[in-house]
Amino acid sequence: MSARPPAPRELAWFKSSYSGANTTECVECAYAESGTLIRDSKRADGPMVHVTAGPWLTFIRSLAHGAQR
Repeated sequence: MSARPPAPRELAWFKSSYSGANTTECVECAYAESGTLIRDSKRADGPMVHVTAGPWLTFIRSLAHGAQR
């Protein structure tokens, strides 16, 4: 008897709440086990950027800090 490997989990892509209704200039993110994936929303089958958890958290914190100014 052979065991089937688990199916890969479907990624849940999301856009920033600041992207608004403009569909021409937006990026999407998805959380993965190894970090965060980023892609151009117009090219879902195109290249993705992978950012590990530490640098992604630093990036998000810097955005939040900048918004408080």
